[in-house]
Amino acid sequence: MDVDPMPGTSTGISTALVLQTLPKIDENDIMSTKSPKERFLELLDLLENHVEKLRKGASQLEEDRDALLSTLDSVRNADLMYELEENDRDDIHRYADRIMSRCLTVEVKVLTQRDQMQEEALFQVNHLIDGLVIALKSDPETAKAKCISYMNACSSNMVQGIMDKRFESALLGCTVDDQKKVKRRLQGLLHYFDKLKVQSLQ
Repeated sequence: MDVDPMPGTSTGISTALVLQTLPKIDENDIMSTKSPKERFLELLDLLENHVEKLRKGASQLEEDRDALLSTLDSVRNADLMYELEENDRDDIHRYADRIMSRCLTVEVKVLTQRDQMQEEALFQVNHLIDGLVIALKSDPETAKAKCISYMNACSSNMVQGIMDKRFESALLGCTVDDQKKVKRRLQGLLHYFDKLKVQSLQ
């Protein structure tokens, strides 16, 4: 059963504190030595900091949601699942599906502002990564090696193997936010490659 937070609960207090801490201009402050423009700029600087904190928090929520969905998917496809009786397995799947459906009701989206060159760079990066997914079916070992070379381009500490210069060049043209998302996508692919290898050994 869902219970909405009552006034005075931690959620209500948190929201109230945020509202109280937002900066305001006191138009009746005749003692201020700052010009109206300076006071406006000071307020906007503070508001910009709040906006960046909001974006950072929303981005973290977005990551948490994706991590939850990935974990739920891993649970549903775990090898241990096939050791259960069919009825028990169906129960577990229904439970996991219900949680996943609940998780999907949460939508968090942080838009990234890009110029034309950054759009083109991101398109090129995504095109190269999509090529890995396609190559996975025909040559998983080569695809994994290529994925590692892409991952090395995202980090100052190389995992193993070589760095793909073409991928690095395209990645450097992307925004910082996009670079972080690309790195997370590659980490997810590497995890998937490792999972495939374990399954093939069984």
